[in-house]
Amino acid sequence: MAEQTWFAELYDRCYKSLVLTAYAMTNDLGVAEEITQEAFAVAYGRQGRVFRTDSPEAWLRTVVLNLARRRFRRRATLDRILRRQQAEPPPPAAPPGEHLDLHEAIRGLGQEHRAVVVLHYLADLPVEEVAAILGVPVGTVKSRLARARAALADRLRTEVDHV
Repeated sequence: MAEQTWFAELYDRCYKSLVLTAYAMTNDLGVAEEITQEAFAVAYGRQGRVFRTDSPEAWLRTVVLNLARRRFRRRATLDRILRRQQAEPPPPAAPPGEHLDLHEAIRGLGQEHRAVVVLHYLADLPVEEVAAILGVPVGTVKSRLARARAALADRLRTEVDHV
């Protein structure tokens, strides 16, 4: 299979999943699409390397997560430099489909917990692969998942109680 055809098929197969990953990390669909496009641009420039990896999708997902983290750090740095009061951001566009309360609760998690939830539950990756992507031990992923589940259960229970 030619690398050009392979890359187009990789894009078709992975784009939506990677946007979902980026969206869960950034809370902004437009930014998530930009990050995903940037990740594919990086991959396109390194097609030979990506083609030879065991899991091109995992390689791309790592790039997406790194780009999302970098964007978060830059934004935090800019906010500190400008010493702005963090105004309440506009509510993000609702993700397609059901379970809007769950998506809202996931967005409320801290970045580390949100990353493991998105990768394990939404992207359906095994704990070992999540650990490899994030560069942390498997035990750390399991611990973050447990804490995230507890936080989500508490948050969702509170939302149900208020309804």
